[in-house]
Order: sequence, then C-alpha cells, then structure tokens
Amino acid sequence: MNALDGIRVLDLSRVLAGPWCTQTLADLGADVIKIERPGTGDDTRTWGPPFLKDGEGRDTAEAAYYLGTNRNKRSLTCDIARPEGQALVRELARHCHVFVENFKVGDMARYGLDYASIRAINPAIVYCSVTGFGQTGPYRERAGYDYAVQGMGGLMSITGERDDLGGGPQKVGVAVADLFTGMYSSVGILAALRHAERTGEGQHLDMALLDAQVAMLANLGANYLVSGKVPGRAGNAHQNIVPYQVFEVAPAADGSKDHVILAVGNDGQFAKFCQVAGRPELAADPRFTRNQDRVRNRGELVPLLETILKSRGKADWLAALEAAKVPCGAINNLAEVFADPQVRARGMVHQWQHPLAGPMNLVASPIKLGGTPVRTDLPPPLLGQHTEEVLREVLGWDDARIASLRAQEVI
Repeated sequence: MNALDGIRVLDLSRVLAGPWCTQTLADLGADVIKIERPGTGDDTRTWGPPFLKDGEGRDTAEAAYYLGTNRNKRSLTCDIARPEGQALVRELARHCHVFVENFKVGDMARYGLDYASIRAINPAIVYCSVTGFGQTGPYRERAGYDYAVQGMGGLMSITGERDDLGGGPQKVGVAVADLFTGMYSSVGILAALRHAERTGEGQHLDMALLDAQVAMLANLGANYLVSGKVPGRAGNAHQNIVPYQVFEVAPAADGSKDHVILAVGNDGQFAKFCQVAGRPELAADPRFTRNQDRVRNRGELVPLLETILKSRGKADWLAALEAAKVPCGAINNLAEVFADPQVRARGMVHQWQHPLAGPMNLVASPIKLGGTPVRTDLPPPLLGQHTEEVLREVLGWDDARIASLRAQEVI
C-alpha cells in the first residue's frame, strides 16, 4: 500500500507550483486526475527543447519540463470553458477528496468551479487555490510568476555576488518560489485532509507564491526583523557563519580553476580545519576562536584562508577534510550529480516505461517511507491518455455518453 491510497485529487493546475504539489501527492499514492485543455494541455508540454525522443530518436510532443513534474498522474481532457465541461468537473468533484487549481482570482467562480460551488456538492472536499499573491490584499488580481516573486519577495536582493565584487541581483537557477509553494501546498492539503477525516468538514487553502517566498527568507528574514538591518548579497558566503563559502583551490590537471565548498558550522570544526590546513594557531587566535568573532573579523580571516586553500588540489582537500569530519564538498555539474554513487545508492533516478519512448529515466521522489513506499508505476501521461478510463471508472459512464462529449469536443 501507499500512504495516500484511497485519496483522489482533481488537479486543475498547470505549469509548476500546482503540478509540483499534486505530483507529491501522487508519489504518496493519491489518484491524481490531471484536467487538461483538449488539444493543447498543460503549457509546459511545449516548453522545450529538450523533448523526449521516441524509439526512432525523433522528438515527441513531450517536453522534459512537463515530464519532470507530472509523474504518477492520469490525464483527462476537458474544456472547462464549456457548460458541459464545467458540469463534468463538478461531477468528478463529487468523487474526490482534494481539488487543486491555480487560475487567476475569480476565474473559477465564472466557471461555477469556485470553492463555494464545489463545497455545495462535496462539503468534505479540501480545495486548494494557488496564485501569485493570494485571494486577499491589494495585489490579489495581479498575475504572479516565479521570477517576479523572487524579486518582490526579497530573494534576489540576497542572492548573487557582493556589489563591491562586481555582483548584482540574481535569481535562483530553478523556480524556487513555485516549488516551495507547491511543497507548502501539499503540507497544507495533508493537514486539511486530517481535519476532514475527523470532522467531515473540508476547507479552502489560499496559497500564494509571495507568501511562500517571504517564509523562505528563513534566517535572513529573522535577521532583519530582529536587527532592523537590511542584509545584502554575500555571494557564496554565509551571512551568519564563517568560514562557510566557496574557496578556490589549486588548479585542476588541465590548468582550469577548481573550487571546494568549506562549510564550517561550529568552533570545533574550525579547529579541526586548522589542523588539516597546518595552521592550528588560527583556531587559538582570539579574533577567530568563536564563530561570532570570525563573522566580525571576516575581512581578515577570509584572505588568509583563500591563500591556504590555493596551496592544495580539490581531491587532496576533500579527502583530508572528510577524514577529519569537517563539512566540505565539490561543486558538481548535473552529469556529475547523476553519476554520484550516493545519488545512485539513494535511488534518486527511476526508470519508467513511457508509451512513446520505452525506458525513460526521471528524477524520483526524495521521500523515503519505511512502510508505505512512494509510487513509481505511472510515467507522466500523454495528453488525455486516461480520459475514457477515468470516466468509466469514477463516474460509471458508458461508451455512448463518452462518445457524445467527444463529438462535441468537450473532451
């Protein structure tokens, strides 16, 4: 069994935040029915290249972007702009525990698919709305996209190299505002499901990218609220811990620059580092003994460490530091990530059987449950692949009724 066996999710979301949420629920065993527009489907199906190759090596219509966020789901096509399509979604909602949508504020009400309408036919349903700025507040009607929210939510102001080193604001390499909103949404849904099981009452989750981004400021948000000082960009260094950053080491065999991450988290680890580096006196220096001293004297300590780290190569440093239990690491490209023996041992790549491509590797869920393992049986679906299957299984429709809606291009 899977943890969420018996939970059915009606997923009217697309692109990233909503689908990331529902993919997590699907991994945990929920039956996620992805509602897509006939003919086009989720926008991310076309967000390529790269596209999945078929058995002959030709591009399919399945973009890698779409494949990365829709595993373990079933796809049903339905035109919700049509009254017949709206009626179909409402009928499906009677048989679901969760409803997820990420339309603009007010759009679902125009279709008769808002929380009040769905709750009227299924009082126990957990209804999750994902928007850029939420259902309330002065920005509620704005379209909110990850890039803009990373800027508005403060993340770009603290990401990137320092201004005095020629830096500027920088977005994160993946859409973290979307991804964390999806994760927070899945947590909220699970909590609301627990409440519904106890009371029979569903509820409306109002999830916003900006809210999630502000929450993700974590220690830097707390730094500002406690001190009143606006933090700036620190590049690859840490605002509150020293030394905790990237250092250049001796050049690689081909003469190119090489680097390691040194992540000293406490004073004991700093003393161990100094032993490995052959400079034990640094740990005894009152300017550097405690972390708070090292933070205050960052400008004096870091240049010393930069010189020390350049004296040896990456492999030498990593081996010595790991042996001394000093946190450190390499900076891997994605080829190195997926070849890493730890990544392989943890099963973070799984092979699915795709109907167009045959064997297909994708990233697997990181959730490791001892008694209820995550699902790995459904590859990301083709557009409308399960339309008839769902209508027969969930609603008990016969061939004639399905054919009628298909003829009208509702499905």
